[in-house]
Amino acid sequence: MDYIPNTDKNREEMLRKIGVKEFAQLVAPIPQSILLRDELKLPPPLSELELTHLLKEMSHLNRSTEDMISFLGGGAYDHFIPSAVGHILQRSEFYTAYTPYQAEVSQGTLQSIYEFQSLICELTGMDVSNASMYDGASAAAEAALMSHSHNGKKEIVILDSPHPAYKRVLETYCFGLGLKIITAPAEKGRAELTHLKDIISSDTSCVMIQNPNFFGLIEDIEKIEPLVHSTGALLVMICDPISLGILKSPGELGADIAVGEGQGTGNQLNFGGPFLGFFTARKEMIRRMPGRIIAATKDRTGKRGFVMTLQTREQHIRRERATSNICTNEALCALAAAVYLSLMGKNGIKEVGRLCVQKSHYAMEQITKIKGFRLKFQAPFFKEFIVETPISAQDIINRLLPKSILAGLDLSQFHPDLKNCLLICVTEKRTKKEIDHLVNEIKNLI
Repeated sequence: MDYIPNTDKNREEMLRKIGVKEFAQLVAPIPQSILLRDELKLPPPLSELELTHLLKEMSHLNRSTEDMISFLGGGAYDHFIPSAVGHILQRSEFYTAYTPYQAEVSQGTLQSIYEFQSLICELTGMDVSNASMYDGASAAAEAALMSHSHNGKKEIVILDSPHPAYKRVLETYCFGLGLKIITAPAEKGRAELTHLKDIISSDTSCVMIQNPNFFGLIEDIEKIEPLVHSTGALLVMICDPISLGILKSPGELGADIAVGEGQGTGNQLNFGGPFLGFFTARKEMIRRMPGRIIAATKDRTGKRGFVMTLQTREQHIRRERATSNICTNEALCALAAAVYLSLMGKNGIKEVGRLCVQKSHYAMEQITKIKGFRLKFQAPFFKEFIVETPISAQDIINRLLPKSILAGLDLSQFHPDLKNCLLICVTEKRTKKEIDHLVNEIKNLI
């Protein structure tokens, strides 16, 4: 390609070619109130040494879960990550790898993704998995689109108990296709069969249930599954992978599609991302799955190899035939999950799940002994629970921050009816000493 000098004449010619007279016409849709009219107020230049000192000083303004005791949950979890995970991730062949288009030079990356898919299938009890979801929210939204693609029905039923952010992403995805989202009320924090019976119909494409749900409660999937399938709808489960060490898997419970957020399996919190979505389904739905799937094969000499297969996105096939425009794979995050799951094994995942249950229930018992505090919902929970507080939940959070305690999540920002309700998460990392410290600090506030 020939180099075109950046001259006034050439710029005018370029604008003419695209049908405008001046650059301002290109940014006309942007509100005038947010357009920059002055020069950027940049500081004077710094040497590399000075810049390093400045950035280090600024980084110390942040406080992470390394500095604080975290009881935060709500979709992002402070689980223990073995040091081997970070060591393997930082190997240059993984750390700098991109999409493995050329199988002959990408066998390591392809195998790591293949192993991730295999481990996720074993964990969820499902037949097939991909490795192309940005996070749990996009995975859930893609599940709704795949359900519609599978049966052609245009109503998506979702309970009122999944993560609010997941529902917002679902609304965005469904809007363009004209899919109708129906929200089923969650009585006492969980799904009620009577409500679902009134809402599910022959027009329902799928029913989406998070288990454990946003409130930490375990849904009664065994009662819900027959109702969903009796109408010809698909059952989509949104799962916490750590919970699957002790709870029945989506495959055992009859799910058609199982998705979720994999951050808790070996990925740091990273102040909010990147995270890792996983997506699994029954084998007969494999050709409608979004993204790509890595498969094992043999070359002409009979040696085992790995390739990208069923690449159903618009970059690989005609746009009108694409199942999705999801356009990457979360290979590094997926590798972290694969290493974590391999290191933990079946018994390790069970032990993590058991510790989460044990420690969260101990915390609940101690907090609800404090005058004015009570458990909001009387139902089984995994590692998160809601306490109704005698004072503002946000006030508790704010007053414990100087004590280096992240006390939980104020639920009123998501559900106005849950005023003075604090969502508390206790993972295997929290010690009895830390839980008792939280309890004592809460007592001092009352």
